[in-house]
Amino acid sequence: MRASDVMTPYVITVTPDTTIHMAARLLADNHISGLPVVDEDDVVIGVVTEGDLLHRAEIGTGSPRRAWWLELLSSTRDLAHEYAKEHARTVKDVMSSNVIAVSDDAPLGQIADLLGRHGIKRVPVLKAGKLVGIVSRANLIRALASITPPQKSHGVPDDRAIRDAVLTELHGRRWALPRQNVIVSEGTVHLWGVIESEEESCAIRAAAESVQGVKRVESHLEYPPIIPTM
Repeated sequence: MRASDVMTPYVITVTPDTTIHMAARLLADNHISGLPVVDEDDVVIGVVTEGDLLHRAEIGTGSPRRAWWLELLSSTRDLAHEYAKEHARTVKDVMSSNVIAVSDDAPLGQIADLLGRHGIKRVPVLKAGKLVGIVSRANLIRALASITPPQKSHGVPDDRAIRDAVLTELHGRRWALPRQNVIVSEGTVHLWGVIESEEESCAIRAAAESVQGVKRVESHLEYPPIIPTM
């Protein structure tokens, strides 16, 4: 699946001269957490989010005044930026101009990576440089929810085929078990071996459970024995 398959095509935008109050109203009324900022040619030049409007003098959420010696240690650039965020009247003075965007044919894996790596909740979708939609974390969750889970086979499972499929799924993973530690009997996968963390156990079990035809997974994984110090 790609961005065009899951994106919200009707995007609420603001301009650099939109007032802070209007931007806040749009966020609140539409239950969204961010707005692309576009110029007169509908080119995305920034993003304004809830975080940009969090510290505001009007509602008493501005940053408290620092001690005089902390003021001296802070750069005038940082102090001015902080003041502007709290008192500016238009979007252009509080928005982030570092826009992370994707093309309409970007795969969902790339989008998920961008959202996770940059700690953001949405990315504008562009086509030929123009805004055509937006993909949020919620869009990705809806895409996951819309997928029909594969149906379990009602036939007699082939233990050898199941084992081969589990080993294929584990192949190349640094946390995978040796081949001899995966045993399949009557559709039940038995996992044996030593693990270093609960995360490894969870991943190994998930790999086995994802294979078609598996009835049950029995984990016999254990932690290394603790040798007492003398």
